[in-house]
Amino acid sequence: MTHPPSAPAAAQGPAPAPARPAVPGQVSRAAAVGAAPPPARGAWATGREVLRAAATTEPGRLRVLGAVLALLVLALGTVAGLEAADRASSAEDVVGRSQPLSADAAAIYRSLADADSTAATGFLAGIQEPAESRARYDRDLATASRLLVKAAASTDGSGESAREITALNELLPRYAGLVERARAANRQGLPLGGAYLRYANQEMTTRLLPAAERLYAAETARLHQDDDEARAWPYLALGAGVLALGVLVWAQRREYRRTNRVFSRGLLAATAATVVVLLWLAGAHTVARSGLGSAQAEGQRSLQLLNEARISSLKARANENLTQVARGAVLTEDGKDDKYEAEYARGMTALADALGRATRFADDEAGRAPLAEATARVAEWRERHAAARKLGEAGDYQGALDRIIGPKGAGPKEAEQSAGYSFDQVDAALERALAHEQDEFTRSARGAVDALTGLPLGAAALGALGALGAVLGVNRRLAEYR
Repeated sequence: MTHPPSAPAAAQGPAPAPARPAVPGQVSRAAAVGAAPPPARGAWATGREVLRAAATTEPGRLRVLGAVLALLVLALGTVAGLEAADRASSAEDVVGRSQPLSADAAAIYRSLADADSTAATGFLAGIQEPAESRARYDRDLATASRLLVKAAASTDGSGESAREITALNELLPRYAGLVERARAANRQGLPLGGAYLRYANQEMTTRLLPAAERLYAAETARLHQDDDEARAWPYLALGAGVLALGVLVWAQRREYRRTNRVFSRGLLAATAATVVVLLWLAGAHTVARSGLGSAQAEGQRSLQLLNEARISSLKARANENLTQVARGAVLTEDGKDDKYEAEYARGMTALADALGRATRFADDEAGRAPLAEATARVAEWRERHAAARKLGEAGDYQGALDRIIGPKGAGPKEAEQSAGYSFDQVDAALERALAHEQDEFTRSARGAVDALTGLPLGAAALGALGALGAVLGVNRRLAEYR
């Protein structure tokens, strides 16, 4: 019987275990150990993917466009509001701070010069100084002190104006003390009184008045600076407006070419808001510049000339009085002429020149009338001074004095024949002219402030509304893709 051959022993062994079925989703340990982790993606790479998707799909492009339009219109409103607020603040400073401080500085100078002139007039009146003269002198010093306190409260504590105010506050009591010494000596009939008065005048003309003049120059310079800042064009806001308007027009043209839609209400509203901001900004600044320019040309320039005229008249009057006090004892540096007479002549020349220039700038009858009267009174003043000078040179001191300050106990008719009366009429006419020009300046400058009122808040609100309109207009188009 034949049997099948047996398998070799070496080939025989345990049967292999059946393979276990694979579980879905389960990875073998060897595969898990040998596989490399996926590369990490950074924020920059993710951002680039987002931008690439935005650049290659229409919804993405619309989202980017909407964001850009909203930012541009919002930036326009913000920049326009900030620049308009800055211009409005500078214009308000011109009306409420700089110009009043400049006027106060000029008033300080006038008060000091008038006090010096009045002190000399009272001294010439003799032992018994007229009560009216003393009251005017005290009023001048009180006005100067009050305005110095006001100026100190309104100026920078470390600026040039503050230094001049400090100097004036220190020098003014010293000057008043010298005048009181001159009065005391005069009441006792001592010739030392004239020396004290001349020394007081020297302090006034070499220290107090130059300090007051520097204060006036500093405040006037600040006025011009505020005026320049208020009149500066808002170039940044105008540029932002033109850019925003250009992008809005391009976006609407793009939508029309792609969809044949003529209008997008949201984008149209954003465009309208941008146009309104631009027109309001340009119009308000044009009106403000015009008002400030008119105030500068017609008001401030005339005020400066009138202040020069009034200061020159006060200097001339003080020197005219001191001519009688010194009686030729003080000469010019070359020793040929009376010092105070020479100073009087220079003051009258400066007065006539300032009046002539101010008359050319006067633009209405209300401004020309007081200047015409002041010019006529200056000519009259010169004639009366010349007559008094002749009497003094002839040795008639009392006659010359009567022509300068008016005779004692004289009635109104006799007093009106003196040089002092002519000076008072010149000063009164200049005061009326100053009041008129001050009103003209304030009215023109206030118009500039009013033109900018409401623009800062209005521009910001319109910018926000325009940005909202741009977003809504783009979202309306995006809704078509959902």
